[in-house]
Amino acid sequence: METVVWSKPEGQRAGTPLVVMMHGYGTDESRMVRLFGHLPEEFTYAALRAPMPIGDHWGWFLLDYFLANDFADVISAANAVQAWVKSVRDQHSSVSLMGYSQGMAMASTLLRLHPDDYQAVVGLSGFVLKNELLSVTDSFEARPPFFWGRDKADLVINDDAVAYTAEWLESNTLLTARTYPGMGHAMSRTEMVDVGAFLCYYVLRQGGPGNA
Repeated sequence: METVVWSKPEGQRAGTPLVVMMHGYGTDESRMVRLFGHLPEEFTYAALRAPMPIGDHWGWFLLDYFLANDFADVISAANAVQAWVKSVRDQHSSVSLMGYSQGMAMASTLLRLHPDDYQAVVGLSGFVLKNELLSVTDSFEARPPFFWGRDKADLVINDDAVAYTAEWLESNTLLTARTYPGMGHAMSRTEMVDVGAFLCYYVLRQGGPGNA
């Protein structure tokens, strides 16, 4: 990844649990950097910039109003993130994922492609991709912990995408689902309190992959 913003200087990262953060469509890593101060200090956070230019901003893959996508672009972006994670994972005690909006689609796709590599996943105001190729390969020896936070009145994620996301998460993950009335298609401080508690429980308390 060409642009990564870290929550800690390099000398303070070794041995810490890493949370890889992915922003939404048509924005950039600064959207996630703003969360650093509202999350547990025990973790190292890395906010990635998506590789695809979207006007003056960035995205992980092209997306229309109905959340249709070119799956080749999805895989290309996922492979780029996975390669970057592989380059830094030995420095950390575990790796978890956090994605906002389209970033949640990325986070859940990475989990589906590499289920043994990630300790926990946080999805914020986003969705899980409905894709037959991914569905065929979905297989988890143990259900991975997954936090899903949203506002039921969010107008950006359409009803069909919400329904599929709920079905997939309930069938495949150890789901913690929370709703935040009035938040809209955004993230909130109240939500970050819940995210912090989720991460502390499933990453710090559980101690490592496979123990959840």
